[in-house]
Amino acid sequence: TSFKSSLRLGTPNANDARIVARDRHPDCDPQPKPSSMCRPPVDECAANPPPCPAATQTCNDPNTDAASLLDFTCTCTSDTSLKKVGGPAQCSGDECETKPCGTGQTCTDPTAMDVGTKNDYVCKCGNGQQATGKPANCDFDECTAKPCGTGQTCKDTDKKNSNNFECTCDSDSSIKKVGSPATCDKDECATNPCGSGQTCNDPVKTIGSIGDFTCTCTNGVKTTGAAATCETDECAAMPSPCGADQTCTDPDKAANKLHDFECACNSDMSVKKTDGPATCDKDECTTNPCAM
Repeated sequence: TSFKSSLRLGTPNANDARIVARDRHPDCDPQPKPSSMCRPPVDECAANPPPCPAATQTCNDPNTDAASLLDFTCTCTSDTSLKKVGGPAQCSGDECETKPCGTGQTCTDPTAMDVGTKNDYVCKCGNGQQATGKPANCDFDECTAKPCGTGQTCKDTDKKNSNNFECTCDSDSSIKKVGSPATCDKDECATNPCGSGQTCNDPVKTIGSIGDFTCTCTNGVKTTGAAATCETDECAAMPSPCGADQTCTDPDKAANKLHDFECACNSDMSVKKTDGPATCDKDECTTNPCAM
C-alpha cells in the first residue's frame, strides 16, 4: 500500500499546536512507521495565540518532538523564579513597577503577588497625603494649621512634603526655624517704653512674654508693663527734711531730680541750703540791741 495517501493526525488546535502531517515525512521513508514517529517537529511556543501571555511571560519548549506536547514552560519576566509547565504562570502583579504615582510619591501595592488584583496600589506623599489607585494630591499647606504661634509668620516652601514650613519672628525677620516655632527673643526695653530718668528691665525676652518689662524710677518707684509715675515731692516727707522754722521747696519733682529740695530759714529767707536743713542760728547781739 502506498504511504502517499494523506495521514490525518487529528483536528488542529492552537492550545496543543497539533498539526496535520504531510503526505510523506522523511522519517517514514522508505518504510512506513507509526504515525507518532511520522509527525514533524512541533514548537508549542509558536502557537497562535501563544500559550504564555507574551506581555508578561516568556515561553520555552525544551522538546519539539511531536509526541512531547504540553511540556513548554511559561516564565514570568518580572520574576524568573515564577514559572509553570504546560500553562501560564502566576506572575507578580506589582502595579508599582510602572511608577504610576509620579515624582515625589511612594508607591505600595498590598497585593503585589496577585496578578489579578488591579488598581489597589497606594500613592503616598511626603506630607502624609495619599490616594488609592491613582496619584495623590500632595499640595497641602501646613501653615493652615498655624503651627508657628503668636508673633510669628508661617511659610510653607514645599507643599508636597511635611515638616518643611518656616516660622519667622515678626519682631526680627532674621530669626526663623523650619519645622517648628522659632525662638523669638524680644527685648521690650529696646523701644525705651519707660521714658527719661527710668530704668527698664525685661526679665523674659521671648515673643510670648509681652508686657512684663519693669520701669523703675531712681527714687525706687516702679511699674510693670508701663512707664512709672516717678514724680515725688521730697518736701512731703515726714518728718520734713528741713526741720522746724524752715520752709521746704522742691523745684523739680521728677525722679531724676532727687535731693534738689531747698530749705530756707523763716527768720531770714536769704539763708537757705539745698538737700538739707539750713543753718538758721543768728547772733542777735550783732545788732547791739543792749545799747538801748
